[in-house]
Amino acid sequence: MDDPTSKLADPAWRPSRKAPLLWASGILILWLVLIVAQLALAVLRPGIGWPLVAAGAATLVLAPLHTIGVPLWRYRVHRWEITDEAVHTRQGWLVQEHRIAPISRVQTVDTTRGPIDRLLGLATVTVTTASSAGAVTIPALDLDVAERTVRDLTDIAAQTRGDAT
Repeated sequence: MDDPTSKLADPAWRPSRKAPLLWASGILILWLVLIVAQLALAVLRPGIGWPLVAAGAATLVLAPLHTIGVPLWRYRVHRWEITDEAVHTRQGWLVQEHRIAPISRVQTVDTTRGPIDRLLGLATVTVTTASSAGAVTIPALDLDVAERTVRDLTDIAAQTRGDAT
C-alpha cells in the first residue's frame, strides 16, 4: 500500500515572468467580446433595462478579478522540469494536474508560438509521448529557454533506450 504521507516533489522551474501577461491577454480578449456584446445589446435593445445594468455591473467587478487573479494564480502553480529520466509538469488553476512522462516514452518534441506568444517572445514546448493521457505541455517559456529545452530534451531522448510505445 502507498504511504499516504509521501508527497510528489514539485518540478523546479516556473514559466517565464511574462506568462501572466500572456494568460491575462487571452482572458481579456474573452471579456472584451462580452463587453462588446453587452454594449451592442444596450444599443439595439434599450428597453432591457435593469438586467443589462446588472450584467454590466457584474462584468465591471468580475472582469478585472478574473483577468488579474487567474494568471497570477496560474503562475504560482505552474512548474516544469526535465531530468535524464522524465519530463515533469504541474499545471492548472482551478484543477491542478501533475504529469510525469518517462524519457523512454518521448516520441516528438514540438514548439508552438501563437501571435501573442511571438509578441512577448514566448513559446510552448509540447512533448508527445506514447501515452493515452496525451502530450505534456510546458507553456509560456521564454523563446531561448524553449529552444534550449527542446535541444536538451531531444539529446536526452536520443541517448535513452526505449521503445517509445
